Amino acid sequence: MNSMKINLNEVLKGKKRVALGGHVRPDGDCVGSCLGLYMYLTEQYPGTETDIYLEKVPEAYTMIRHTDEVKSEVGENQVYDLFICLDCGDKKRLGFAESLFENAKETLCIDHHVSNEAFADYNYIVPEASSTSELVYTLVDREKISREMAEALYMGIAHDTGVFQYSCTSPETMEIAADLMRKGVNGSEIIDKTYYEKTYIQNQILGRALLESMLILDKRCIVSVVRQKEMEFFQAVPADLEGIVSQLRQTKGVEVAMFLHELSPQVFKVSLRSKGKVDVSEIASYFGGGGHVRAAGVTMHGSSHDVINNITGRIVLQLDHAESEDEEGETAEQEKTSAV
Repeated sequence: MNSMKINLNEVLKGKKRVALGGHVRPDGDCVGSCLGLYMYLTEQYPGTETDIYLEKVPEAYTMIRHTDEVKSEVGENQVYDLFICLDCGDKKRLGFAESLFENAKETLCIDHHVSNEAFADYNYIVPEASSTSELVYTLVDREKISREMAEALYMGIAHDTGVFQYSCTSPETMEIAADLMRKGVNGSEIIDKTYYEKTYIQNQILGRALLESMLILDKRCIVSVVRQKEMEFFQAVPADLEGIVSQLRQTKGVEVAMFLHELSPQVFKVSLRSKGKVDVSEIASYFGGGGHVRAAGVTMHGSSHDVINNITGRIVLQLDHAESEDEEGETAEQEKTSAV
């Protein structure tokens, strides 16, 4: 893995056509980092033709400028000098844009997923970073960041830090957010409209997911499943499910939250969140997915019971190990106290 900062000017030198892309079902950081870098390239490199490819951008994020310029399908014979993939831990996660990545003359990956195996020609991967939007900020000339670009990056950072409350929020993250605000960003408005504000349908499906949730593993894990028939009943789309697993994670006493969304019969998108004792990226990677230590995901086949049983088996291994270490630490502390 290469975590050395790249020189963006050097990578872009001589490139006439550049494409940007992010992961399927784009979230706030994916949209924010892609649009932020897109704005920077179109403003600072006017001689370079730049396109951006993403699946349909959730309506909540359309307050960010230039979302109407996002392309959601690939034209014929499209070959780019450089394809930049952002917030994507695996090239297959590019979805419909993977062919553009494969056909590009050169590729660059900017990401903060710990499961990323550096699959591009150039890789800037920093698992310790709060977000890919934060990494984009570190790569560009901060004096040339426009207010519109700052809004996109601020949104991305706010979303992947859970509005600056997750452990990935470093002092540098806060300093970057402050600098972006000095560009004229209305942080409270962006957070309210893109993170907290929910549609009636989103609140309904969230309520259903909470009502049907179950506590398992001696109440150390909480699980909820939303099936296709429920999506159809509420007239919900996948984007309406964002935030459900994070809400489940807030349950008192829970170490891990697991949310299953049925994509098709016997196929589930699984979202995992941890409070710290469990590395959910390791669990997701074991089953072919990936992500971060405290937030990860994977697509799995089988019945919901099979999926839950397989994942909980891996969760138990880590929880038992963590509790064993805690007991050993307490014993050592007691022996030390007795000796004194």
